[in-house]
Amino acid sequence: MAPNKSIEPLKLGVLISGSGTNLQAILDAIARGEVHAEIRIVISNRADAYGLQRARQAGIPTVIIEHRRFSSREAFDAELAGELNRAGVELVVLAGFMRLLSSVMLRAFPDRIMNIHPALLPSFPGLHVQKAAVEYGVRFAGCTVFFVTEGVDDGPIIIQAAVPVYPEDSEETLAARILTQEHRIYPRAIELFAQGRLKVVGRRVIVKGWQAPDDTPALINPPLEEPK
Repeated sequence: MAPNKSIEPLKLGVLISGSGTNLQAILDAIARGEVHAEIRIVISNRADAYGLQRARQAGIPTVIIEHRRFSSREAFDAELAGELNRAGVELVVLAGFMRLLSSVMLRAFPDRIMNIHPALLPSFPGLHVQKAAVEYGVRFAGCTVFFVTEGVDDGPIIIQAAVPVYPEDSEETLAARILTQEHRIYPRAIELFAQGRLKVVGRRVIVKGWQAPDDTPALINPPLEEPK
């Protein structure tokens, strides 16, 4: 479904802690017309986050809120929510934001905070997940966009991409292939939200208007037939 040009762009607030490659992917998707949204503010808890430069180069206002200045997660989140509300943000997008959000933020933006995780949730929540996937010996890894809840990487799932894991894979090679898919599915999740097509029902996210294809081939790794 193409973006609806007759409505106002979705107003995004992006939270970062590092290089901001997913921020760049979202910026690029907006520029291509694939996501009907505008980024109103980029906030980082780290002053040295390279993603801030990406935002400034795109002419987007930036704010640095260093979490160490606050006595609690709740106080930090109250400051975050205030900045986002002053910017008129409708959807909060976490793009490598290395902080757990408290109920203060979740109450301020109920079912309006997205995050992306480099694993096929609910498998491998937390940190160093590509290393964990390689060491565990899974045949598929991937990435997941989900709505944030108070649990760690535990919210309702919006979209996932599966990536095969090969015998020669290292943590770094697997992470690079997963990151490519992150840059594809995160803008798509935001566009579905902008179109008003996402509805949270319990643990499930219903995508309005989506129908499963009649015949979707299974992903099998290693393949049933080896290449000749």
